[in-house]
Amino acid sequence: METFSKAQQKLIDVWDAHTASEFAHKNADEAIATMTDHPVLIHVPVNTGATGKEPLRKFYAEIFIPQMPEDAELELLTRTVGGNRIVDEFILHLTHTVRMDWFAPGIEPTGKRLAVPHVGIIAFEGGLIASEHIYWDQATVLKQMGLLDEDLPVLGSEQGARLLDPAAPANQLIDRL
Repeated sequence: METFSKAQQKLIDVWDAHTASEFAHKNADEAIATMTDHPVLIHVPVNTGATGKEPLRKFYAEIFIPQMPEDAELELLTRTVGGNRIVDEFILHLTHTVRMDWFAPGIEPTGKRLAVPHVGIIAFEGGLIASEHIYWDQATVLKQMGLLDEDLPVLGSEQGARLLDPAAPANQLIDRL
């Protein structure tokens, strides 16, 4: 386990409090309390999120938190912490039991279990979260939901397998040719 400086640990503590407010406590006001006066959230693959404290609080309260499946969990793989930034690599595990417009706009629940690798780049100002840029591969989401043609060169849940175990099979899409 990596050792972080006191200043880095403070950033981690704020980020951990923020994610707990979203996933465990399901409290938009608590999430916003960890952020600057003008925060930005961008879910890059689908351009969802908001800019500004009140629009982002509303996004969390009306879209993100209520549209999060009960079994959603984050599995942290790696974390890099700088002076004012955290970069987390993680897998979001969930069962698609609710409509999730922040994640797959307009797609009704499929009941499918998803495992989606993500990268989050979290910037801080004055010890509070200034921005979250969250990246994932939307094709793997749609593949795992059963919405993409099986012949397309896209991995489903196996996309994260080698992140968890470097000895897991590689080159499945090449090998099928």
